[in-house]
Amino acid sequence: MKKNAISLPFTRRSFFGSLGKGLTFIAIPQMFISSNVSAARIPSTSELTKAEEWFSKIKGKHRIVYDATSMHEGYSIVWSWVFFDSNNKTGSSDEDLTTVVVFRHNAFALALSDEIWSTYKLGKVLKVANSATAIPVTTNPYWNPPKGVMPELGMSIKMLMERGALFCVCDRSLSVNSAIAARSKNLNAEQVKKEWIDGLLPGVQVVPSGVWAINRAQEHGCSYCFAG
Repeated sequence: MKKNAISLPFTRRSFFGSLGKGLTFIAIPQMFISSNVSAARIPSTSELTKAEEWFSKIKGKHRIVYDATSMHEGYSIVWSWVFFDSNNKTGSSDEDLTTVVVFRHNAFALALSDEIWSTYKLGKVLKVANSATAIPVTTNPYWNPPKGVMPELGMSIKMLMERGALFCVCDRSLSVNSAIAARSKNLNAEQVKKEWIDGLLPGVQVVPSGVWAINRAQEHGCSYCFAG
């Protein structure tokens, strides 16, 4: 499979400027949103229980939840690293820290695997392109990028997970956006939704809605930070 073609190395300045160059978000017709959300499948009791239990992974004295509503150049991920790094430098170990990142609304793509990005051309749809060639990326640029792409070592979803960071994604956002993807390809919406669920990054938890997850994280002692 073709790997992400983001040019490297990046400097700290060029990372924030060029990775987001040309970035836009999926525009969803209001009528289409309304019809899909109203018909959204209600999570089963077992799914709700699993989602509730997932928040028991939150640990430590210092806890924060990032509300990611858009790609926003990966800031929800970068700021998670900053939270760990700055707390480490002020005397707190990773065991005393938790970041929770909630991917909702147009940030849904951050939760999806390279295979889904490639199959559904999410780089083209979201206008996330290689800064040097202007060619849309074919993989999730924040999951496990090649060395040198992110400005600091450890700024990736995979490496943050290894430190205890938690990531979840809004089920309603997945429902609406997978339905749009299915419609554009004349595919069955339920089958595409299942493919996306199966194609989530390992360790990402599906939650009934993003706002539900933000509430639960705050009930578990997380301070709130809007991440764009």
